[in-house]
Amino acid sequence: MASLSSLCSSSPSLNPKQSICKTTLNPSRLKTSLAYPARTLLTTTRTLLTPTRSIARDIPADLSKTNDNLPNKPKQLGLEKDPNSLWNRYVDWLYQHKELGLYLDVSRIGFTDEFVSEMEPRFQKAFKDMEELEKGSIANPDEGRMVGHYWLRNSSLAPKPILKTQIDKALDAVCDFADQVVSGKIKTPDGERFTQILSVGIGGSALGPQFVAEALAPDNPPLKIRFIDNTDPAGIDHQIAQLGPELASTLVIVISKSGGTPETRNGLLEVQKAFRETGLDFCKTGFDLRTSEMSAVGLLPAALQGIDIREMLAGAAVMDEANRTTVVSIDSYISIP
Repeated sequence: MASLSSLCSSSPSLNPKQSICKTTLNPSRLKTSLAYPARTLLTTTRTLLTPTRSIARDIPADLSKTNDNLPNKPKQLGLEKDPNSLWNRYVDWLYQHKELGLYLDVSRIGFTDEFVSEMEPRFQKAFKDMEELEKGSIANPDEGRMVGHYWLRNSSLAPKPILKTQIDKALDAVCDFADQVVSGKIKTPDGERFTQILSVGIGGSALGPQFVAEALAPDNPPLKIRFIDNTDPAGIDHQIAQLGPELASTLVIVISKSGGTPETRNGLLEVQKAFRETGLDFCKTGFDLRTSEMSAVGLLPAALQGIDIREMLAGAAVMDEANRTTVVSIDSYISIP
């Protein structure tokens, strides 16, 4: 359930220069200026199963115990301090995705190569489970639901034509709605432009939009966003008070997977009360939202902030493809072009 609403204002007009829903991924825009020594510069090579010492910290022997009968763990060694060993491990376990400009260093996590080898069967099971998940296996037996996050990034992967159609139509609808709001075609009841977004949701209905807003929104977005993500009365009052007279030009987005989340409903009721007390009408427009950042839950707030959501989806699809490797080795870990 989602409600998009708001009303009157005298805020300045905003005229975006281009559509916020582009269709191409531009790798050059995604690259970063991070520079790490390439693996090819090393004079020696290391293999996955070469014993190494844990370098991050001392690990209690029972920390990695599981319920399964895994082989006995070797005695934990002390904290690695040798600069050469630290450097070699850093290079070995630095993940680089050059097209996306993504770097991830796990070298300081206290695992050994023996542990990686022992976990190989579990890795392979996880890879197989993820493959079945993408093909449409039931992941939520209580609700009989498939989990199609990957299809949202690439609808051609959807196991049924109707699912692909629904995904494509939802994306087009979000882009069209956001374009009309940002361009001023859709206005408040008093004919003014929207200037603010108030997103009401909790947990997964808030964290994704918050993260994207912090990471990708421009410094001066077409609409600025605020979040009501808990039931703290003081926090809710603070967010509403901060809007001041711009409450009249605020677009309210209410996000709930079930449509009846109590905390979200409380936030909605407080916002409705604020509108009434200010003499504003709380109009409604519906969107069918689900708790996934790459669904309308995250795409709509992102698009309203001027973020190119089609390019964001394209980048996520590239990352999905990189994550489909089933080889756990140092070479595969850092050699993605």
